[in-house]
Amino acid sequence: MTETILPYPQTDTHFSGRVGRTYADSEAVVPDVPQAPEGAPNVLLVLLDDVGFGHASTFGGPVNTPTLEKLAKQGIRYNRFHTTALCSPTRAAILSGRNHHSMHTGIIMELATGFPGYDGRWPENAACVAQTLRLNHYNTAAFGKWHNTPDFETSPAGPFDRWPTGHGFEYFYGFMGGETNNWDPPLIENTLPIEKPEGDDNYRLSSAMADKAIAWISSQKASAPDKPFFAYWAPGAAHAPHHSPKDYADKYKGQFDQGWDKVREETLARQIKLGVVPEGTQLTPRPDSMPAWDDCSADEKKLYARMQEVFAGFLEHVDVQLGRVVEALEMMGLRDDTLIIYVVGDNGPSAEGTLTGTVNNMKSQHGYPDDVQEMLKVIDEIGNTEHENHYPVSWCWAGSSPFQWCKQVASHFGGTRNGMVMSWPSRIADQGGLRSQFHHAIDIVPTILEAAGVTEPISINGVPQKPIEGVSMAYSWGDAAAPSTRQTQYFEMFGNRALYHNGWVAGARHGKLPWQTSGSSPDFDSDTWELYNIDEDFSQANDLAEKEPAKLRELQDMFWAEAAKYNVLPLDDRFVERADVNLKPSYLRGKKQFIYLPGTTRIPEPASPPTKNINHTIAAEVEIPQAGGDGVLACCGGEAGGYSLFMKDGTLYWEHNWFNTERYRVASNDKIPAGHHVLSVQIECDKEGEFATGGKATLRLGETVVGEGRFEQQVGARFTVGESFDIGCDLITPVSKLYKSPAKFNGTIKRVLVDISDVEFDDLAHQVKIAIATQ
Repeated sequence: MTETILPYPQTDTHFSGRVGRTYADSEAVVPDVPQAPEGAPNVLLVLLDDVGFGHASTFGGPVNTPTLEKLAKQGIRYNRFHTTALCSPTRAAILSGRNHHSMHTGIIMELATGFPGYDGRWPENAACVAQTLRLNHYNTAAFGKWHNTPDFETSPAGPFDRWPTGHGFEYFYGFMGGETNNWDPPLIENTLPIEKPEGDDNYRLSSAMADKAIAWISSQKASAPDKPFFAYWAPGAAHAPHHSPKDYADKYKGQFDQGWDKVREETLARQIKLGVVPEGTQLTPRPDSMPAWDDCSADEKKLYARMQEVFAGFLEHVDVQLGRVVEALEMMGLRDDTLIIYVVGDNGPSAEGTLTGTVNNMKSQHGYPDDVQEMLKVIDEIGNTEHENHYPVSWCWAGSSPFQWCKQVASHFGGTRNGMVMSWPSRIADQGGLRSQFHHAIDIVPTILEAAGVTEPISINGVPQKPIEGVSMAYSWGDAAAPSTRQTQYFEMFGNRALYHNGWVAGARHGKLPWQTSGSSPDFDSDTWELYNIDEDFSQANDLAEKEPAKLRELQDMFWAEAAKYNVLPLDDRFVERADVNLKPSYLRGKKQFIYLPGTTRIPEPASPPTKNINHTIAAEVEIPQAGGDGVLACCGGEAGGYSLFMKDGTLYWEHNWFNTERYRVASNDKIPAGHHVLSVQIECDKEGEFATGGKATLRLGETVVGEGRFEQQVGARFTVGESFDIGCDLITPVSKLYKSPAKFNGTIKRVLVDISDVEFDDLAHQVKIAIATQ
């Protein structure tokens, strides 16, 4: 048994050697190297993103997943494993062993509110499993997506307690936030922003993650061969944007032309043949809110089939990259002693692409649908770096076969049932086996701790720990027929809710559809509850609510008890409404003027001046070279959306990129002469404070107007998830098509002022003059 109070206090102990007057008449005792528990395995925890139960070939889906299949043949598949229906919540649960609301993560970080179950602040009394393993002499590293740091804490100001390195990971390579451009990601190494290798046109995030993981494992084992590691490998795939290498997407040409209704039927047939669902499992019907494939036009079918091909290529590519890590373990002779847990999705497939699909995922999340004919014009580009593409809703429904619904819908297994494989060759003997015990993401941590021989800690760094709420799954490794040790589990997301208990599930889907981002209703009492006996009805096809009212009432009452116990209340179905910056903590609140020096880069959008929907001025004090100014003065966002104040061939520009669909650009009438100047843009909104309002942009050289123009709309809430505010360049991807990143300014920037105080320009110009004069 290992210690339960961590770190174990190191006090002076009796010295068993001898100390004389000199080393010659003394006897030293070399301290023992601290060791992990005997037999503790290496652990590789893999978590994919937005992948449904019916996507991967290992579970009957149409997408080839060779690494997952290989591991399934070397281990066991679980066909009744569950997540929370959304990414940040599942990640908090899977790394802590506690329910997502217990972890203050009832929602994604960007939508956190001021209620205990939803504020996004991972509590110190619920330590990450990496912390526990590190203090038990494991090396630890995380690669890929980290979506568990509050928005306002993701800037260079920190604090870094809730970053991966603050949660026990000794090394981190990946990105912060919910999604990323896989060709040009906003990379973080430990706590520092880094850029992808310059000139690497073949960079792919999933490939780089594999490279980094292999190098880290190799270095760790070279330094301490017997010291086990814990590696968390969590790619952005297959979350939108679906960025697939073209050759991978082209593998699937024509394979989805039959449409989502037929693909779903074909998937169920394969699932039954593979045995991952029982004989007699019924295919649940398509919701009326989703169109039939046969009702789509020829153009729609052409576009939608290609979008699914790109998604399939994206998923296969990331699985192949993981295969490189597994092969490296084999080459190093580590595979037999490595427990690999491969969770095929942090929730069900995503419906956030809307009914038509999109080539700009942030645009669709703002409630703006894309036009099919416009998307057809770029059909051959879908999947490349220029587009934030996402497939239509009905493909996500096909990927949840045979279940109802999808991501966000925690009331049904389409949102919460994910395939999972565990493989540990030296311990799990039933290779190729299947397990059907009911389990949940919170059960991963106790399984890892049991495998490692580590006792659940009661105190870490002086902080008493709340009990782990999960149960170990290790009992199932040797006995396929063993009864499940999890008898009860609640589910809740956006007011969609359910309760599992001993083979029964009661659930209620609430409110808006999962591809609708606005509109809410506090009337939860009118929701219709359904009841399923899932021991007899694997796919939740037969609602027994009317036949079994007593059982339904029993589970409904249990849900409210669990909701009160685990911080689920108050129920809240709001989406975009929760993105209101006024609901978030902020270091910037109340600030009206911001001054930035050159070298200020990679500031996350939530930590940048809040200029949306309000009057503001951006002014740059610069020295322009004789050859003429060129490059970015200040910008925020990237290819998917943003604004930029920049120079091109001596001309001053301001541009607002509206979701890569409309570009509102204002240019100076003449070139700006060489020398010392203050260049500025003044933004006056038509209706200040109104969401996505239009307005006027005025360019000035000193106090002289040199250009004017209008913008009819603006990005109302968020330009991107991962791109940044930069001074003197535009890193990651470019806001404007007039330049390429990094677009470094070729002159000298003294400082940049951003003012949101709504003062008259003459007064602001006077303030700028004073600032320059007192430099």
